[in-house]
Amino acid sequence: MKNIVLLALMLGVSSLMAQEETRKNTLDGPYEFTIEHEVAATPVKSQGRTGTCWSFSTTSFLESELIRKGNDPMDLSEMFVVRNIYREKAALYVRMQGKGQFSPGGTFHDVMNVMEKYGMVPEKVYSGRRKDSEAHNHGEMDAVLEGMLKALVKRRTLTDKWKPAVEAVLDTYLGTLPETITKGDVMYTPKTFAEDFGIKKEDYIELSSFTHHPYYDKFVLEIPDNWDWNQVYNLPLDELMAVMNNALVNGYSVAWDGDVSEKGFMHGKSIAIVPKDPNAKLGAEVLEEMEITPEIRQEAFDNYKTTDDHLMHITGMAKDESGKLFYLTKNSWGDKSNFCGGYLYMSEAYARYKTVHIMVHKDAIPSQIAEKLGLK
Repeated sequence: MKNIVLLALMLGVSSLMAQEETRKNTLDGPYEFTIEHEVAATPVKSQGRTGTCWSFSTTSFLESELIRKGNDPMDLSEMFVVRNIYREKAALYVRMQGKGQFSPGGTFHDVMNVMEKYGMVPEKVYSGRRKDSEAHNHGEMDAVLEGMLKALVKRRTLTDKWKPAVEAVLDTYLGTLPETITKGDVMYTPKTFAEDFGIKKEDYIELSSFTHHPYYDKFVLEIPDNWDWNQVYNLPLDELMAVMNNALVNGYSVAWDGDVSEKGFMHGKSIAIVPKDPNAKLGAEVLEEMEITPEIRQEAFDNYKTTDDHLMHITGMAKDESGKLFYLTKNSWGDKSNFCGGYLYMSEAYARYKTVHIMVHKDAIPSQIAEKLGLK
């Protein structure tokens, strides 16, 4: 196990050295970018055929946080988080008699909650794949789990056997969870391994911006994947964007949740924009974008035009040739998925329009905004 952990760290360092060159490859389109601020990040990975972007994006965010705090790059296990959160989801779904949400989806705080309750392990210790050559594919597992739980909640009485039955399904598809991890001459449990990171859940703040709740208060974010009714802080839109910009300028990255259903979201071309002309030919030229107001944003959320489709990791800021702001965004669709090694450039307009919520370290929030939120 010692050699496995050290190898993972060495691979992470070499990948970090190569990432800048990979992302600066020519885009398949008219845009040219200059990166102005960038946070160190680990290599792009693929979530495969799963609904676990929430784990990949937030784990990537944590890996950048570890680097920011002076640790060596580390490849953490997304599936350790997924494996543990399924247990929590199943328990709540049954307790709610099937009226709650049970799906592969989730959000940032799921990762933070798992880390606090169960710990964390490196990818090499727990890949979540029965064969290392296989891509992640949870279609059958999700169908089995959903079928089991729906059948359970139809019963009038339950025994204590259903929980180990769910665990057995998870073990079959993802593998049994490790009890110990060896790093150097020290043996850890997943819990003590995570505690060694020095990362505390309470230091990370989730923020959104919608007009149907008061600003500067918390509210339950009304999205299906917020299955345990987590609360987030509500900010005016300009201040939400100010948090993102302040974070990136000062060396913090941003965990991002938003909608990727717009035609202007072109991952294959490494770009996400909101054209002012809905009939414009995308990808042929640099286009003028919509001016996004809180009212436009709210309407899109209320009529389902904006939903929480996908979570990604924002690691930098760039300008195009005209000086417009874009966000360098790390996706989890693999490093061969587009021209920028799995990254894309998200315009400021797209972020204003399609961001559902974000998570940042509390120190990344400008002090005047933190005071309004009662964080100072």
